[in-house]
Amino acid sequence: MSTSPTFDLIRPDLDISTEASAALAPTFAEAKPTKIVIMLPAYNEGESLGPLLEGIQRDLASSRYRYEVIVVDDGSSDDTALVASQASFHMPVNCISHKKNQGLAAALRTGFLAALDAAEPGDVILTMDADNTHPPGSIDRLVTMIREGHDVAIASRYQHGSRVVGVPFHRNLMSLGARLLFKTAFPIKGVRDYTCGYRAYRYELLREGTDFYGKQFVSEQGFSCMVDVLLKLRRFRPIMGEAPLVLRYDQKGGVSKMRVLRTVWQTLKLIARRRFKGTGE
Repeated sequence: MSTSPTFDLIRPDLDISTEASAALAPTFAEAKPTKIVIMLPAYNEGESLGPLLEGIQRDLASSRYRYEVIVVDDGSSDDTALVASQASFHMPVNCISHKKNQGLAAALRTGFLAALDAAEPGDVILTMDADNTHPPGSIDRLVTMIREGHDVAIASRYQHGSRVVGVPFHRNLMSLGARLLFKTAFPIKGVRDYTCGYRAYRYELLREGTDFYGKQFVSEQGFSCMVDVLLKLRRFRPIMGEAPLVLRYDQKGGVSKMRVLRTVWQTLKLIARRRFKGTGE
């Protein structure tokens, strides 16, 4: 009758000294899981911010990731800052307040700098709208895409499996028109949704972009600044991709901050400027 071979758990031919073992130990001890820094530019979002923060806490409670939320209160006249401060007692939330309303671009600039300070190489910086229209359940998928090799991961309204709930017809039409314009003028491999602010960025790419452009990294005013950030990052040849988004406009509290005609005009100016004058690169 044959017997199964036995294997020594310790190889006698492999000599690992006590000193070598001690040197290796800190390498494993110091390893940290990926940190997600979620940046929320907010203006008068007191009604929506609470449910959004609760959703983030719920979906990341059992996550393998560390996380921090940075709320940039852009001079709100409601209780946005108070809601963020109250949430900080039971989840990692940091609220930065502008004394006066300065617009989305200024809030993004403040938020990106704060997020970069809070993160380090290997981490992921994620932006979301603070009006509770972006489901926190998509965070894990976007972060996974970054860990799989993407430099930018976008929650897209134009991927198979996406749904748009409660968005007025004219807003859908405007978004579709913007998509076609940008896709024609500035094609980016892997990108269909140029305007959605629900994105995950690899820390290293965002650091490279802000170091190169400085204060001009977010230079456009209004909602077109999100597109401009994407266009500027192209110079670094990043890998970009998309995941399907379920946009829940029916969960939005308060009124929309977007001025449709102004946004259309700003978008057309951006296309003309970047198309005929370059990106300032």
